[in-house]
Amino acid sequence: MPVRVALADDHPMYRFGLRAVLEASPEVEVVGEAGDGAELLAVVAHAAPDVVLTDLSMPRVSGTAAIAELSRRHPGTAVLVLTMHEDDASLFAALRAGARGYLLKGADRDEIVRAVLAVAGGDAVYGGAVARRIVDFYTGAARDYRVQTFPGLTEREREVLELLAAGLRNSEIARRLTLSEKTVRNHVSAVLVKLQVPDRAAAAARARDAGLGVPGQQPPGG
Repeated sequence: MPVRVALADDHPMYRFGLRAVLEASPEVEVVGEAGDGAELLAVVAHAAPDVVLTDLSMPRVSGTAAIAELSRRHPGTAVLVLTMHEDDASLFAALRAGARGYLLKGADRDEIVRAVLAVAGGDAVYGGAVARRIVDFYTGAARDYRVQTFPGLTEREREVLELLAAGLRNSEIARRLTLSEKTVRNHVSAVLVKLQVPDRAAAAARARDAGLGVPGQQPPGG
């Protein structure tokens, strides 16, 4: 029985080519396509694929946000990322959100098909360069993830942002970090200015897109 796959990418011609690549394999059946994260959630709810193959940069709902929501709604569906983004922020945000594999666009046809079949079988799959960077990260060769993601923030501002992204109110952040509420408000104001966002909801969205405050991640001090 072929592995059922749903595709998500905001470039129709790329989806067309990717679908042709997958359907050339008798072991794969493409059961749906989406042009953004919101469409992807609807496609998965309707088609119940075994595997989702998705880009990260998409309009409305980003790929990272869609992965996190898919992990919550459909934990049995494996997610494989296929993207141009090879930076650490994108990579670790996707993994924290629940992706089971991460390939860079430019992977050949056989590599993509093998990866789809592997994640469908419960394995984790990463391209060679991506795998080396994961090893570097967890062996300490890379700098702290939060510093890389928001280099303009102080360590305390990053802690406040991460807790804000996890849904905590100022009073809860103050208790968690042993600060006064006034100090927390000052840190939140500084974060909004440095991230150039209008309010705390927008700051939280930026943080979650970068993988902070997403399900399964332990906030600082937790």
